[in-house]
Amino acid sequence: MQQTPNRKYTAFAPVGLVDRDWPNRVIDKAPIWMSTDLRDGNQALFEPMNAEKKMRMFKTLCAIGFKEIEIAFPSASETEFGFVRSLIEGGHIPEDVRIEVLTQAREHLIRRTMESLKGARQAIVHVYNATSKTFRDNVFGMSKAEVVKMAVDAVKLIKTLADEMEKLAGTQITLEYSPELFTATELDFAKEVCDAVTAAWGATPQRKVILNLPTTVEIATPNIYADQIEWMHKNLARRDSVLISLHPHNDRGTAVAAAELGLMAGADRVEGCLFGNGERTGNVDLVTLALNMHTQGIDPQLDFSDINAVARTYEHCTQLPIHPRHPYVGDLVFTAFSGSHQDAIKKGFAAQKADEPWTVPYLPIDPADVGRSYDSVIRVNSQSGKGGIAYLMETEHGIVMPRRLQVEFSGVVQQHTDTHGGEVTADDIWRLFSSTYFESTVPVRYRDHHLYEHGDAQCIRLSVDLDGTPRILTGEGNGPINAAVHALQSAGIGVQVRSYEERSMVPIGEDGNAQACAFMEVAGADGGDRYGVGIDSNIVTASLKALISGINRAGIAVAARCVAEAA
Repeated sequence: MQQTPNRKYTAFAPVGLVDRDWPNRVIDKAPIWMSTDLRDGNQALFEPMNAEKKMRMFKTLCAIGFKEIEIAFPSASETEFGFVRSLIEGGHIPEDVRIEVLTQAREHLIRRTMESLKGARQAIVHVYNATSKTFRDNVFGMSKAEVVKMAVDAVKLIKTLADEMEKLAGTQITLEYSPELFTATELDFAKEVCDAVTAAWGATPQRKVILNLPTTVEIATPNIYADQIEWMHKNLARRDSVLISLHPHNDRGTAVAAAELGLMAGADRVEGCLFGNGERTGNVDLVTLALNMHTQGIDPQLDFSDINAVARTYEHCTQLPIHPRHPYVGDLVFTAFSGSHQDAIKKGFAAQKADEPWTVPYLPIDPADVGRSYDSVIRVNSQSGKGGIAYLMETEHGIVMPRRLQVEFSGVVQQHTDTHGGEVTADDIWRLFSSTYFESTVPVRYRDHHLYEHGDAQCIRLSVDLDGTPRILTGEGNGPINAAVHALQSAGIGVQVRSYEERSMVPIGEDGNAQACAFMEVAGADGGDRYGVGIDSNIVTASLKALISGINRAGIAVAARCVAEAA
């Protein structure tokens, strides 16, 4: 990398706006949205969308709620021209949607563009020419006066043709003008061109002109763009007859911030693409921008309640993947691998009430708002902790683990992830849980039991295998568990129960049937305690299974003499 960038690059000059208001403003309503997915987004694709994909994307954009959609550059090719005609002639445009088409400020291109709109009820004609000093001097060799004349001549032609179309077919044409590379254009000259355009069109409050002020290439920080927008907002002639539109690109990675600050600075409208598609690093991401508003209590007037369907349509039509960490949409954005994060999320879900403001930690939006389930919120890898594991065990398998069991089992999962690497799924965790707590039969394997009473005592007849040898053990106590402990002790198994809990499992599945789950903490042979777990439709059976599971996990051996006696 160049070690002395100051010799090659110059800092963008700040705007001399001493009375800026935008830092003290907030966004309190949705802007006018314009999707350019079918134009700016499409022209940036390695393989542009065919007619079928463009139609699918158009209908998706309409379903989301876009009322203005830039559909094509009709003078660029017969394909683009034909798509405009197919929408109009096929009656595919909803009555409350305005299509938009783009043209350069050249007569033959304008005429071809207007021809594509014949029969449309309403449309926006978007015309542009380059205004920045670099383009004036180095690309086109034009003076400022020539640039202004080019824009005005184009607008006058569009107005003449639009008036004819209105008389002949009632078509309502709205003008949009873009000074290309606005952010690199001197502000006073940008105002001069824009004022000349609105005058040539005869803009009125009833027939407003859209002035699109793009970051054609993002070359400054978002605050400078906001200053530029506010300066234009305060200084444009016929401001009441103008809609200021933003068209941020993402060359510096700050398009969303630029759009948000631009709206605070006085803009009325935003152009962009779903998921940030577009030239180079893309246009501003309208999904992120809209959902940012949603999380601040503002209705964005766009429907992303089934974000997965929108995402799959986008990926199909563009052949571009959505990054797994894309805000609000990526496959991993509603996940947590960190143990402390998982624990906080789990507790946040438990505390969250349906009629109260959203306060779940680490989740700026309720996944349900975008049609995502809570199933994917907690993910487990080597960085995960007990909270996430406990959440998955409860939501996926109905087992609400005691806290100390959470700690114990998280160590089992941690060992697995350290050894094998990567993520473990809910099914992987269940297999680990089953192999740890259910599948061991050494030294004791449960077969069945029979309970009976002897005076005031509870008695048990316990059928087990001890180190593979069938045994019938009997014992009595003040309850079934105590009786089973005495029966096992009679066989030389020195088990000590530290704690016992029993719970109904959370019903999982359509039948809604709940089984009993018992948790038994027993003293281990190494001085540590171990949990055993048992599941059964009968709570006593579940408890006995938990006791034997704990014995097997605690490493308690069968006394050699007892095995010998059995022989």
